[in-house]
Amino acid sequence: MSRTIFMNDHLVPEEDARVSVFDHGLLYGDGVFEGLRSYSGRVFRLNAHLDRLWASARAICLEIPMSKDRMAQAVLDTLAANNLEDGYIRLVVTRGTGTLGLDPNKCSNPQVIVIADTISLYPKEFYEQGLRIVTAATQRIQTAALSPRIKSLNYLNNIMAKLEGLQAGCVEALMLNHKGEVAECTGDNVFVVRGERLLTPPPDAGILEGITRAAVMELADKEGLDCRETSLTRHDLYTAEECFLTGTAAEVIPVVEIDGRTVGEGTPGPITQKLKDCFHALVRQDG
Repeated sequence: MSRTIFMNDHLVPEEDARVSVFDHGLLYGDGVFEGLRSYSGRVFRLNAHLDRLWASARAICLEIPMSKDRMAQAVLDTLAANNLEDGYIRLVVTRGTGTLGLDPNKCSNPQVIVIADTISLYPKEFYEQGLRIVTAATQRIQTAALSPRIKSLNYLNNIMAKLEGLQAGCVEALMLNHKGEVAECTGDNVFVVRGERLLTPPPDAGILEGITRAAVMELADKEGLDCRETSLTRHDLYTAEECFLTGTAAEVIPVVEIDGRTVGEGTPGPITQKLKDCFHALVRQDG
């Protein structure tokens, strides 16, 4: 079934949604994106995602050629055009058509693309039984080289780590920073339960500050959990009582094995399950 795509202020059939081969988003990964979820027709944390998209664009001196209000309406229009209430939305803004050189000042006509579809990042049994993950040799890019807060179209660093995980028979892989500390997984943020505390790496560890991550931290606070941002090593993950990942596509998913080591009892833990249930309740009533 052909999808309907929002592209440059118009809804078009997917076969007509095209960008130039000279677009720097294609040639160099020069652009930014966001992934969002809708539940029962309501887009979860839409304003937060748009704020992050605009911040990413500002950081790379890319001017988005529409307002946030217009972008928000484009998201809703694209969902409606595809008859989706529970869906995944991808917002993409490219640098636009330029030359074969790197100079972004020679680019024009940034492309704004909104794609709406369904998504199932992991099979249902992984949410029930937990994930196995491995540590990738590919390091997270140092924050001084490229800020992880910029959600750019160039995801090769994450893809290389993802390949390592897949080659080890795992669907996800853990990434460390240049200091050997835990950063994040290839597409998800990381949490561990240790004692009475819920711990997650801080922004300066080299993470993308996830929207779902922030929501889970809010839920943990409401549930009376001591949630803290702190530097973590693989030792902390190996010896944790529970571990789980968060992300827009993944939502909240337990991890039961890391590098062949069993986490906790080897089954999804009670705090993970509680927060997963709380998150599912939140997305149905929070816009």
